[in-house]
Amino acid sequence: MHKLRFVDLFAGLGGFHLGMSRLGHDCVLASEIDPELRDIYRQNFGITPHGDIRGIDPKDVPSFDVLCGGFPCQPFSKAGAQAGLACERNGDLASVVVDWIRKHRPNFVILENVANFERHDGGRTWRWLDRELRHAGYPLVQKMVLSPHRFGIPQIRERLFIVAARDPRTVFSWPEPLDTPTSISSVLSKPQPGSRISSKIEQAIEAWAEFVRLYPKSAKKPHFPIWTAEFGATYPYLTVAPMAAPDATRRHRGSFGVPLAGLDHAALAAALPPYARDTRVFPGWKKGFIDLNRQLYSEHKNWIDRWLPKLEGFEPSYKKFEWNFDAGIKDVWDSVIQMRGSGIRAKSPQTAPALVASSTSQVPIIGWERRYMTARECAELQDMGELATLPRTFTGTTRALGNAVNARVVELVARQLVGAAPHLSLVVNG
Repeated sequence: MHKLRFVDLFAGLGGFHLGMSRLGHDCVLASEIDPELRDIYRQNFGITPHGDIRGIDPKDVPSFDVLCGGFPCQPFSKAGAQAGLACERNGDLASVVVDWIRKHRPNFVILENVANFERHDGGRTWRWLDRELRHAGYPLVQKMVLSPHRFGIPQIRERLFIVAARDPRTVFSWPEPLDTPTSISSVLSKPQPGSRISSKIEQAIEAWAEFVRLYPKSAKKPHFPIWTAEFGATYPYLTVAPMAAPDATRRHRGSFGVPLAGLDHAALAAALPPYARDTRVFPGWKKGFIDLNRQLYSEHKNWIDRWLPKLEGFEPSYKKFEWNFDAGIKDVWDSVIQMRGSGIRAKSPQTAPALVASSTSQVPIIGWERRYMTARECAELQDMGELATLPRTFTGTTRALGNAVNARVVELVARQLVGAAPHLSLVVNG
């Protein structure tokens, strides 16, 4: 395999750099808008990245063979407004990447974004990028959603990888997933001071651990999110939203069976679950979850009513629970737990949920140790454990890792792509 020259755009902590350098290739330019991450990149790799990609003078760009970039995902993520290419802040960066490709004509392109990119705007966003790459002279354009847990890293993190090649003789195939299961224990180390969960979070998790212990062993485990506010509720939801028909709604019961009679408009809204305060007709998925939870309560009311007071005093998100671990795990404390805005989620210890950039509160909790994962352990989930320097704060580290590309997946994809064209010379641009 020839040593190739690559650029690392939207570099972050350097996931592309790690993956490509493991294959023996050289980074000749990096770009990262965040000043702290630029300094960390310099410390880790000996290269000082340029700032905003939009401000780089083309004269300062050396020749290169491979363009790598995980352009910002927020405009295309299901977690955001999905403004896409029209996003005022950074929706244009996909077009900036295309401009780079047109101007510099690298032999290979490796891009990464959220899995929703290919479905965004009814698929039109992906079709735009596919068309632009082909018009720029890349007959090979392929995409695939890949996750580290398929390749030995215990993190479920589905991301869309896009590859393109300018040489029509290039033969490419995606890396083959491994058959062996992963375990989050493979990335765990000695806990650090301060990583223990708070007493409030511990109490909330223990309440749900008790729920699981009380749940009849002969009954089918709920496959849907458990919304306890529906336990005892009777407000209408199938044909009209409750706040769209307040007079009719007052004849019913709200969250946890609270009577709604005699309440003014503000008190009526407060007595309903937060997700039921809209005046629009509920979407089908919400109606389905409400129906399933009311049925669950009806079938298990005798013991749920004795258990339910354990949730008193907790915020609404702690009163929702997703039971995602399998029958082989007997206790919630034996699972990997994530505190989400949508509820407490308990998952199998085989993998961690995807790291997110928006909140440190969603850092995975190692249930059997009653602690959060440490910054170094989170770095291992992105196959970046070898980095000597990480951001100074835990918040900064988790944000950067949540935005990062997984180095192992980059390495495997790049091996398949650049290793498929051994006839190319060291410098082939021009």
